[in-house]
Amino acid sequence: MSGVSKAFPGVQALTDVEFELHAGEIHALMGENGAGKSTLIKMLAGVHTPDVGTVELDGRPVSITTPQHAVDLGIAVIHQELNLAPNLTVAQNLALGREPRTRVGTLDRKRIQRDAVAKLDRVGGGIDPDAVLGTLSVGMQQVVEIARAVAQNARVLVLDEPTAALSETEAQRLFSLVEEMRDQGMGLLYISHRMEEVYRLADRITVFRDGHWVGTSPRAELEPQDIVTRMVGRDLSDLYAHEPHTPGEAMLEAEGIGDGAGIGPLDLTLRAGEIVGLGGLIGAGRTEAAQLIFGAERIRTGRLRIGGQAVDHRSPIDAIRNGVGYVPESRKEQALFLEMSIRDNVVTTGLGLDQVSDFGVLRSGRISQRVAAQVDALRVRCSSALQRVAELSGGNQQKVVLGRWLAIAPRVLLLDEPTRGVDIGAKQEIYRIIDRLARDGVAVLLISSDLPELLGVSDRVLVMRNGSIAAELSREEATEETVMLHATGVAAGSR
Repeated sequence: MSGVSKAFPGVQALTDVEFELHAGEIHALMGENGAGKSTLIKMLAGVHTPDVGTVELDGRPVSITTPQHAVDLGIAVIHQELNLAPNLTVAQNLALGREPRTRVGTLDRKRIQRDAVAKLDRVGGGIDPDAVLGTLSVGMQQVVEIARAVAQNARVLVLDEPTAALSETEAQRLFSLVEEMRDQGMGLLYISHRMEEVYRLADRITVFRDGHWVGTSPRAELEPQDIVTRMVGRDLSDLYAHEPHTPGEAMLEAEGIGDGAGIGPLDLTLRAGEIVGLGGLIGAGRTEAAQLIFGAERIRTGRLRIGGQAVDHRSPIDAIRNGVGYVPESRKEQALFLEMSIRDNVVTTGLGLDQVSDFGVLRSGRISQRVAAQVDALRVRCSSALQRVAELSGGNQQKVVLGRWLAIAPRVLLLDEPTRGVDIGAKQEIYRIIDRLARDGVAVLLISSDLPELLGVSDRVLVMRNGSIAAELSREEATEETVMLHATGVAAGSR
């Protein structure tokens, strides 16, 4: 790709960018959210065409006009949101769009089955072709999509944040498969915010910033800090730069709360102006604990107090009225209305509190004022507050979710994986927002699987195991090793 530019109404997505991919290479593309990575992917996938510039395949100019044309050219894209039919079997998904027919025109089911076994064998998946796809883990579904790409003789494979929803075991399996595809001569474009993945896999690294090509270098010539500096144009060595907060009165007190089905009893206290980290392994019950507090799940045992007052959160609206906000771990599935505007997304929570209406009548001026304040304060990069949230980068989408809660000034804010799937520059901005909230007196519970983040941002850390709090650690006591020892039950004194 040479001299490629692409603009959308109000946004210049790419400007005169360069990109080159070799056969038998894993080439990492890095950049902040909004740097232009997604636009480049969509050009390769035939969703968008460049305004100017050239795209060459095997040294010959091509114009990729449709997604099917991209497939015909040997280009396959594995998106973050997998492009599969969960209600069909694995074999049916592998044949989708290219279903073999018998002589009389009916589906050749035996051939579909036979072909599926051959396709799965090529990627070493060990997956049952008769399994309904939706019953498989995300990692297994990803292998199915790669098998489909390989079966379509893809020579270029684009992987967009492929490990975002994978367990460590599934991620390691994916890495082995990616390396195998490279060794077979495929060219792989690998997009990830995770530095350790890039340094394990990539042969070369290209960095985009603000829609511009910054540079391309062999992995061995770049230190992680060099990549970060290229991505954001500034030094982020002080990514966490934690300054201890001074906790105030108890804002949330949970005494023996539980759901009666494996979560609890939980005892925890969140104080005003304090950031409390909640760590633990996947399945330990961290998200479920937050959902209990927020009223998304009913508390069956124990008591909950907010600001010293006993409360009974029968639903999220009860929690919201008591000053509790919740940023869930999946912004696209659980937090955002993607086809609605930034304005509508930010104001939704305020509707339930009558903050932007009088006697049931919405006040447009009041809404605009509140939304503009959050867009400015959170530095949301957008053409206007009327832009669809689906058109924003991941980091800006996460800021919109935060803006929804900041607009109602919560007393307690529960953050579940608040920086998942956002770039390092957006992470720093989100940490700045969290720090500001604590200094304004909000009690913050931070759930994170990223141990450096958990330890870098929190004033103290709680560790969950098997649905209960296994340990409470001061900032001085909390290290990656001690958290993991308590999370696995190895540490002496774990509850």
